[in-house]
Amino acid sequence: MGLPSIREQLKGVPLFRELTSEELDPIVEISQSRLYKQKMFIFMQDDPLDRVFFIQSGKVKIYKSDMHGKEQIVSVLEAGEMFPHAGFFRKGGYPAHAEVIEESNIIFTPIDRFEEILIKNPELCIKIFKVLGEKIIDLQKRLEEQILLNTQEQIIMLLLRLCRSNGEKIDNRFKLTTQFTNRELANMIGTTRESVSRTISVLKKKHIVDVSPDGYYLLDHMKLHDEIF
Repeated sequence: MGLPSIREQLKGVPLFRELTSEELDPIVEISQSRLYKQKMFIFMQDDPLDRVFFIQSGKVKIYKSDMHGKEQIVSVLEAGEMFPHAGFFRKGGYPAHAEVIEESNIIFTPIDRFEEILIKNPELCIKIFKVLGEKIIDLQKRLEEQILLNTQEQIIMLLLRLCRSNGEKIDNRFKLTTQFTNRELANMIGTTRESVSRTISVLKKKHIVDVSPDGYYLLDHMKLHDEIF
């Protein structure tokens, strides 16, 4: 069975869901899609920034690396999400690496031509800026957490964020939809694997964190929240 058409794939992206066929036409004309296998790179940090991407299916890890090769995970993106968010109305290189962690069908669109469409479509432009605004607020919150919270509190706040961004609600708990290692969790907030392991162990003893039979974290959102507030 082949992949859906570009139009069908774009309609699956929340950003485009409410557009009419006429509004979607110019985006369909300039977009292409590709199936990426696990561990393939969509782009590398500092590659020329010339395209914006939309995930039709699968998962993509966005991370930065320093001169020593140390990795810091920015986010794990899932179906319906757009990246990079820093790609509009600017020149330069991609700010991070984008690596496929689960076979993904990715739609890609030339940024310069997409910007022309945005200028002609104020409603779509407003939607884009709302998404960017939400990302800016998220980054501000992360910075505040690093300044104001101790390491254990930062780890708990990370788990609360993952409930929203990479979790599905099952009864009174959230099941993370990605199998994060303690090293990966540590890389998201710039701490050590040992610190994450200690905190997770404490939370497991309190029955706030558990692991599902298939290896995914189960999180009690309310109890996590009560640990901080």
